Amino acid sequence: MEYLPFTRPTLDEETILGVAEVLRSGWITSGPKVIEFETALSQYCGGRQVRVLTSATAALEIALLAAGVGPGDEVILPALSFAASANVVLRVGAHPVFIDVDLDTRNIDVDAVAAAISSRTRAIMPVHFAGLAADVDRLHGIANRHGLRVIEDAAHAIGTLSRGRRIGSFGDLVCFSFHANKNLTTIEGGAIVADSAEELVAIERHRFHGLQKLGPDAFEVTVAGGKANLSDVAARIGIGQLARLEQFNSSRRRLAARYFERWAVDPPVRLPARGDEGHSWHMIAPLLALDRLALTRREFMAAMDARRIGVGCHYPPLHLFELYRRLGYRPGQFPHAERIGRETVTLPLFPAMSVADVDRVVDAADEILQRTPA
Repeated sequence: MEYLPFTRPTLDEETILGVAEVLRSGWITSGPKVIEFETALSQYCGGRQVRVLTSATAALEIALLAAGVGPGDEVILPALSFAASANVVLRVGAHPVFIDVDLDTRNIDVDAVAAAISSRTRAIMPVHFAGLAADVDRLHGIANRHGLRVIEDAAHAIGTLSRGRRIGSFGDLVCFSFHANKNLTTIEGGAIVADSAEELVAIERHRFHGLQKLGPDAFEVTVAGGKANLSDVAARIGIGQLARLEQFNSSRRRLAARYFERWAVDPPVRLPARGDEGHSWHMIAPLLALDRLALTRREFMAAMDARRIGVGCHYPPLHLFELYRRLGYRPGQFPHAERIGRETVTLPLFPAMSVADVDRVVDAADEILQRTPA
């Protein structure tokens, strides 16, 4: 039986041929395809300005820098996300202030945000976990009252809707990921959406060595920028992917619906919040009822692997990593994030899957878990 991974990118022949054309063109680094990709993304985001980069990690770090976040500042973010979400805060010299998440949406507990704001707070950085939009309207309301920036970690959320509006088409600074496992891939890559012309200049300079062109034979360096410019090869993949994004996300929603249909009664796992039709379903990550099971998560994953089904784990809570324990964080502070970190498993979900593949996953999980109610 063919191995079913928990995710796999979908690349069509037209895109593959397009990449070959870029390679033959002789212009393979940042060039006309990057401009074309940025233009298409801008149109997708309602006309807002977009700049592409080599990763969402670079996008988040540069967004923080463009917003003026630096040493001595604080950034509020959820205790459950990929490590990059917090690492970039430290990299600009600021301090991450973690907030617990909702057990089912996995998104930041908005009710706890206001109490975490101090005189040093400069930004709030919500994560749209697994493609389910956080409550950005409430977060913007809090931010506006306190004079803060909102930098959205939308790594999971290209194509996600919030109250009928595409994430990235409104708000403050928004960062997307185009990593190989995302809903839209450029193999590696990311983007920042911004409105301010001044911040666009800052993003461009941090993206490429801090350079300011003064003419055909002269330039100036104004900031200690890095290097995070996307290649035309990657951009050509992104152009092909963006054209099919709505189709990809529609498939993801259909497959996620099948998981919920199969586990509509007494599921052996705790399913995540379903959300509405705006959920782009980057992944589906239920919780195992480990306190009622006679097996560990590793044993469950191994049993699924033996049935040639891949299972991931998204994510360990940020505050329990050694790096953040050194900042004074400790077990017990964020119980929902910690429970999710212990119990979460990521099941297969990608556009090329069939409904029969979902049934195969559910049947295998039911057999292993022996239909233990969650």
